[in-house]
Amino acid sequence: MTGLPLPPVPEPYHLPFHYGALHNIGVDFLVDPGPVRTLLAGRHPALAAADFDGRACVSLNYQLYFAQYPTGGGITEEVEINVIAHPASAADRVPAVDYGQYARGHDQTRLLGIARLHVLCDSPLAIDAGTRLYAEPKYPGWFTAVLPSLNAAAVHDRWSFVCHRAGLGPDGLRRYEEELFAVEADLAGLDGEPVVNTPVTGYGTDPEGRLLAGPLTVHQPYRFHPLDTRTADRIRLTLGRPGPGPGQGPGPAGDPGREAAADLGRLVGDAPAAGVWTYQSAPVAAHHRPYYVR
Repeated sequence: MTGLPLPPVPEPYHLPFHYGALHNIGVDFLVDPGPVRTLLAGRHPALAAADFDGRACVSLNYQLYFAQYPTGGGITEEVEINVIAHPASAADRVPAVDYGQYARGHDQTRLLGIARLHVLCDSPLAIDAGTRLYAEPKYPGWFTAVLPSLNAAAVHDRWSFVCHRAGLGPDGLRRYEEELFAVEADLAGLDGEPVVNTPVTGYGTDPEGRLLAGPLTVHQPYRFHPLDTRTADRIRLTLGRPGPGPGQGPGPAGDPGREAAADLGRLVGDAPAAGVWTYQSAPVAAHHRPYYVR
């Protein structure tokens, strides 16, 4: 055998991991590539940032998902702060695509993937799995969100989520009220289009410096909304104030949630959003309105 060995799958995990339902919003920002390259070199030295007409792409990715296990189920929320990147050694194989083509899935090599800079998550099990299986830089966080729902039709095409600081203790997740960052998206009335842009290649770098690539396949199209100068203000990114507020508890030095928010601010700055992509799992059953029986 001449190929590389596969990374191990530690107990008690099994792959692939199957999602029972997924609700997902991603927001992309085209930004100055200088700070992105500097941060990427420190976190993932084997990767190079994708070049979209002289700009790098920072992508925020919020997920709410359900998974079924033999003894029950679990609901998880998480946010990834990613840079669109590719292995530096494969630069000659990456197709020349602009941002719009990338977002619509034109890169069939799937070399253009997400280099995870920070992942904040409310499930200790998912934090452990992401770290051990995919070398994700995954830390505790918790979220308040408003998502379109068939069970609250008035929300329509409005999405928002707030990422709060959290920690891990012997009793599980410890939640603090401190807001790290927030995103509001009002897509009502905007034209969207179905796009098939998965499998998404997720890149991680393990403690030995080895680059890992793990694909995520979503089995139905996403909805993509390209943005321009007239519509970029439909997305609002707000960074929280550093430091604890009243009753929020002390924060440890080097708190990963605050580091994530600080990096997000440095990389994105005041860059407008360039595109939004959403995914909502289709319902599988409906319990209907009752009626009287004579």
